Amino acid sequence: MLLQLLSVLWEALSLQVVLVFLATFLLIADYKKQIRPRNYPPGPRPLPFLGSTLHLDFKKPQISARKLAEKYGNVFGLQTGNIKIVVVNGLHLVKEALVHQGEYFVDRPKSPVLDKIFGSLGLVFSNGLIWKHQRRFALTTLRNFGLGKRSLEERIQEESRYLKEAIEAEKGQPFDPHFQINNAVSNIICSITFGDRFEYHDSRFQKLLHLLDEALLLQGSVWSMMYDLFPYVMKYLPGPHHTLFKKWGQLKSFVRGIIEKHKEDWNPSEPRDFIDAYLNEMAKEDSASNFHEENLLHSALDLFLAGTETTSTTLRWGLLYMAIYPDIQAKVQAEIDSVIGQSRQPAMDDRDRIISNIIPLNVPRLTTKDCTLAGFHIPKDTILLTNLTSLLFDEDEWETPNVFNPGHFLENGQFRKREAFLPFSAGKRACLGEQLARTELFIFFTALIQKFTFQAPKNETLSREFRIGLTVSPLPYRICAFSR
Repeated sequence: MLLQLLSVLWEALSLQVVLVFLATFLLIADYKKQIRPRNYPPGPRPLPFLGSTLHLDFKKPQISARKLAEKYGNVFGLQTGNIKIVVVNGLHLVKEALVHQGEYFVDRPKSPVLDKIFGSLGLVFSNGLIWKHQRRFALTTLRNFGLGKRSLEERIQEESRYLKEAIEAEKGQPFDPHFQINNAVSNIICSITFGDRFEYHDSRFQKLLHLLDEALLLQGSVWSMMYDLFPYVMKYLPGPHHTLFKKWGQLKSFVRGIIEKHKEDWNPSEPRDFIDAYLNEMAKEDSASNFHEENLLHSALDLFLAGTETTSTTLRWGLLYMAIYPDIQAKVQAEIDSVIGQSRQPAMDDRDRIISNIIPLNVPRLTTKDCTLAGFHIPKDTILLTNLTSLLFDEDEWETPNVFNPGHFLENGQFRKREAFLPFSAGKRACLGEQLARTELFIFFTALIQKFTFQAPKNETLSREFRIGLTVSPLPYRICAFSR
């Protein structure tokens, strides 16, 4: 009996020793990962396993970044798990990183979530030769199908008429403009990429736009962050992160179906859109090996995503601000009336004669080699976040940074370009759709303000509060559109 008791006690003690050893080993390993390199940017002391996550407000990351910059300076370091992150603030340092030292910060970082969804393919999350080949081809093809030409401008003008008809059908009653705007903006990139536009009452396409919105919202959730920190654990646990992957799978199926249909009636001598042009490139004998169907799928999906979400979100913010600030809306309408009138369609030729932050920490970059920024050592494979919000609210750059003031962009009644306004980022990985987005924003916004006056519904107060997903978008809201 005594021997049996001693044996049980010995086994329990041995288990405790193993657990203590294992815990000690993990803590030491984690501590070594958290040792900062010499002359590394300052920042909050990381906690075991959690890193700096307790110093971040994931609902308002730009607020966290501002507070940390005030404490540690315009270049500071963070850590999530064993991933090192450097955040850069201010116009001078952001341009130094993205433009003057752009070759050191040209790659995209990998994360378990992004890798599972996008891999290393497409236009946004690829690196090296794959990215160079895909970006060069996309830019050339977009130009061939109208980017920067009058034909594309006319297509946007036509779509703006459809959007005005859809809003006019609301007859001044409260409505949420979210998916009408999404549909209109998406139709432009869809016509270039897929060769067709979609009607606003197309239930299948409306379901797809809702799917995209839900996926982007989940992408910015704490569940996504937890998967990035603990992928080997989270993949076995239930939760919304599995819904995220399912939704992206459905979006890929939609694009894959369009590609299959294109392959059925593809005529190499008459390319209709981006997909046809890509199929032609794949068929060339001297084509680069990275031109294959999976890269076509991801490139087309990237164009659809980028060409839908950012511009439509900006337009929704624009209408919301017009309804909140009726005095500014009246000034904009007066300017439109004096230059264009109320009957003629707005055109890009009007832009120079008229008044004309949704990704607060920009799309992340990855250092390609050891480098120095602002005197600090930035090791290879460090994630770099350029805080564009710090530019937009810099008191040294803007007269009233915390006030909605279109006058920031005016000087003696004329448009004034501001160096600190970098909504499309800068450098080698600046947004390839910048020209398209600028044209869409001007024509859609001007056409809507020319036609309607937007107001809050009776007994409702509009809010500037936002939600964080892959972009910063306004909370769902309703407005009334009254024909002028």
